[in-house]
Amino acid sequence: MQRNLLRILPLLLIAMIVHPLHAHVGSPDVYEQGNAGPYKLFVVLRPPAVIPGVAEIEVRSQTPGVDRIDITPIPLTGEASKHPPVADSMKRPSSDPQFFTGHLWIMATGSWQVRFTVSGSQGPGVLSIPLPATAMMTRRMQPGMGIMLGLLGVLLVVGLVGIVGAASREAQLAPGTNPPPARIQRSYVVMAITLVILIGAVYYGNKWWGAEAANYSNYIYKPLRMDASLQAGNVLDLKLTDPGWLKQRKLDDFIPDHDHLMHLYLIRWPGMGVVFHLHPDQVGTGDFRLTLPTVPAGDYHLYADVVHATGFPETLVSSIKLPYVAGRSLQGDDAEGTAGPLKWNGDGTQTSNSYKLPDGYTMVWKKPANLTAKTPEEFSFTLLDAKGQPAQDMALYMGMTGHAAFVKTDGSVFAHIHPAGSAAMSAMMMAQSQNQAEASASQAPAMSMSSMPGMNMSQPSLPNVVSFPYGFPTAGSYRIFIQMKHGETVETGTFDADVSN
Repeated sequence: MQRNLLRILPLLLIAMIVHPLHAHVGSPDVYEQGNAGPYKLFVVLRPPAVIPGVAEIEVRSQTPGVDRIDITPIPLTGEASKHPPVADSMKRPSSDPQFFTGHLWIMATGSWQVRFTVSGSQGPGVLSIPLPATAMMTRRMQPGMGIMLGLLGVLLVVGLVGIVGAASREAQLAPGTNPPPARIQRSYVVMAITLVILIGAVYYGNKWWGAEAANYSNYIYKPLRMDASLQAGNVLDLKLTDPGWLKQRKLDDFIPDHDHLMHLYLIRWPGMGVVFHLHPDQVGTGDFRLTLPTVPAGDYHLYADVVHATGFPETLVSSIKLPYVAGRSLQGDDAEGTAGPLKWNGDGTQTSNSYKLPDGYTMVWKKPANLTAKTPEEFSFTLLDAKGQPAQDMALYMGMTGHAAFVKTDGSVFAHIHPAGSAAMSAMMMAQSQNQAEASASQAPAMSMSSMPGMNMSQPSLPNVVSFPYGFPTAGSYRIFIQMKHGETVETGTFDADVSN
């Protein structure tokens, strides 16, 4: 570990002195619920903002009896995924026996997983959560630190020049002997030469440092660019281009995430009163197309989720101004929702925790008393029929009991959340498939996909309640779109939230 820290120290120092950037959708933390054998865990992964860096990890066991949790960072794919390092133990920071914290070094950009190995009164269990890790921002050195280091550097140069001068002037003199004028004169020349050499070393060292910093900035995450245009026949064309980031990133290696290569949210701006959840098809390398349904005219923000073959997810952002589109009827898993524009009371709170749907059904939000940024919550929603009773004809929507999108009203945050959490489902499947092999070797039960929240299809009837684990990344105003299915109808409820620090 010490050797690794020595290797990464120069990169960490570089990361401190260059300019900050911002994440493209502003919600980097991973919130996930899953079962490590008999133990249900609520996991929060806070990835490092710079790479290499430290990921902060929180776990709340919703099952009592957990004695120990060990965590291991493992690449999601490749040969390294078969050779995990030595695990670190999480700690209980308080008197709460079911809350654990820990941290792990993430040494490289890419798709990672954090493996949780749990032991307790009900035996062992294993759970892995995907963690996409990228250098999302850089930080400047604090001014006080810069001034202090600058003064120390000047002192070091002056001291070194003085030492060289004294050595040249007095090193060969007998004790108590004063240096002759010629030796004093020569010491001045030596000091001048030393000063020039040191100034040159500082100058070229600074240029080298700047080059290293510029090279590091090339590794700051740059999302794929998506350009949207409306073609003949009401076809929405989405062209993806790579602005230049990692050479191994591709435009033709996308994998299905609950049956679709792309999940597109089309939201009318700025009122956010119209939303579409659509699924364009890939027609070529970096080219997705979709024949639009009927869409009201307006300015729209586009958020598109894709997942690479490595399990690395990306959310692509674009915008388009659309005329009224007299398009096709909704097909397959496509869905739409309409609501009034953003409505707030004078004190900044939501006007209602219930939302009346077009067919007479009602969606109700069990809203927490207070909403604060970076606080893990379970956002629970209930679907009632036209008589105000629990809906009895519930159905799975793309294999799940619901989908949610949390969108900040200034457009800086977008998060597509599932009942299991914010991780891409295809990445979760990759991690759990590795867990099955690990569990077989260690005889520690691992989570199966059917046991994930909101994905148990073996139940005789589905619940009319769905919950989403998530935490708002920043304070501000948000609109939440919730989608649940009953019969053949996909309902879209709309709720507003005011989040404080």
